[in-house]
Amino acid sequence: MKFPSIWLQGASLGEAIASELRLQIISGTIKRGEILSENRIAGEFGTSRSPVREAMKTLSGEGLIQLERMGAVVMGLSLKDVEELYDVRYLIESFVQGHVFMNPQPELIQHLRQIVDRMELAAKHGDPIEFSYQDLTFHERIITEANHKRILHLWKSIRPIVITVMFITTKQVFSGGGTRVRHVMDKHLQLIGEMESLDEARIQTAVQRYFDDSRQTLHLSFPEG
Repeated sequence: MKFPSIWLQGASLGEAIASELRLQIISGTIKRGEILSENRIAGEFGTSRSPVREAMKTLSGEGLIQLERMGAVVMGLSLKDVEELYDVRYLIESFVQGHVFMNPQPELIQHLRQIVDRMELAAKHGDPIEFSYQDLTFHERIITEANHKRILHLWKSIRPIVITVMFITTKQVFSGGGTRVRHVMDKHLQLIGEMESLDEARIQTAVQRYFDDSRQTLHLSFPEG
């Protein structure tokens, strides 16, 4: 599994290396407890140690590795870690959806429906990379619409891991066939319907239901506990 280039637009070499290593760590290709060597990774990516060092610093800040004198020890990402990540996502999205949809947002709603249309097109072409990209775009569009500096800062701090987990879980969903993929699109359409109601209680219930369902997919993608 290779990290999708669609996510790397405008990324530095260090960020690109961090993205690939992050995917390998979270997917379990690189196992917990393994030692990562700057020299070895630089050789694998055909680069100097400087961007590798940048990548290592990023991954250390995310808690995926621990920097030691002999190299970087892989800490990995457990199911509990992923569930906590989704707890933070839930807190962010329940706030922003309630905040943004206090008033009618016809242009935003139209844009969100267009994103779901693109998800459907990706599903028809069996393209989990584009599907996951549009899925993230859907949620991020609402978060940015809230125009809340601290919320946006919090979102950006978890975004790289969210992207990676979303890609992995989308691959899992696609492996389950068209019914599961359709279910994901319907979840987004249901959210849009509740947003249009401008009823805060209905919106909060819809967000809770969305994330409860997402956690079931997490358990399929990260079964190790």
